[in-house]
Amino acid sequence: MFGYTKQAFYKRSTKKSQSKDYLDQVKQEVMKYRSLLPKLGGRKLHYLMQDFLSSNQIKMGRDQLFKYLRESNLLVSRKQKYHKTTNSKHWMRKYPNCVKGLHIHRPEQVWVADITYLTCNTKHHYLHLITDAYSKRIVGYKLSNNMQAETTVEALEMALKGRIYDEKLIHHSDRGLQYCSQLYTKILNANDIKISMTEQADPYENAIAERVNGILKDEFLLDIHFGSKEIMETQVKESIALYNQTRPHFSIGLLTPNQAHLQQKVKLKKWKKKTHLQAI
Repeated sequence: MFGYTKQAFYKRSTKKSQSKDYLDQVKQEVMKYRSLLPKLGGRKLHYLMQDFLSSNQIKMGRDQLFKYLRESNLLVSRKQKYHKTTNSKHWMRKYPNCVKGLHIHRPEQVWVADITYLTCNTKHHYLHLITDAYSKRIVGYKLSNNMQAETTVEALEMALKGRIYDEKLIHHSDRGLQYCSQLYTKILNANDIKISMTEQADPYENAIAERVNGILKDEFLLDIHFGSKEIMETQVKESIALYNQTRPHFSIGLLTPNQAHLQQKVKLKKWKKKTHLQAI
């Protein structure tokens, strides 16, 4: 009466049932990764799910996954926030930009440093970060309620303690007074580390550090208002561990920072200035 044979009807019903079953499996896998990396993007999610899709004989391309995420309201949105933490109007010595146009080809060739703010009980706290420009690995950090040079030094000392290569190193940062202070530069000079700083008020001059700040806030939810310092400290520690160990980066061939830090043949992807900084 409807133009379908009995066989076609049951075949279609079976196909719908199978489709629902595998989509339920896909959703469970998506939620597993999202429980660890709440704001992980669709392309990285599809990459991490390859073994799961293959072992369950599920054929789902990247576009299909994006469509499913969109229909299930599982796509993540990006926030745009800005809070100035740099005070470059001071009398202390400022250094030239030594990394502009530099070919970065190994870990511990360039470290980039920056400070970002977090909020706890309506009060600002500050996360002092040092990241390896090659591997994107966070090598040193310190969470504090101040932006004093003594605090920034603690992040530097953590990075120095964890070094695994004995080669020339450049430390790149903005012109904030913490990085220009005698206390900080003295330690860099004592460890034979060349000092480099941004020359303009252009975030692209320290793009990697700025991007890492954004990842920690957008994808690891460090931009929320924490109820206590203890909760914030735990979240920061766990987020940095997951960032280094679990999150793949497009700019290092979808390796994790820890994996890339142990290699010296990773082909870094370059991005033009006008391109949105989603490389890592």
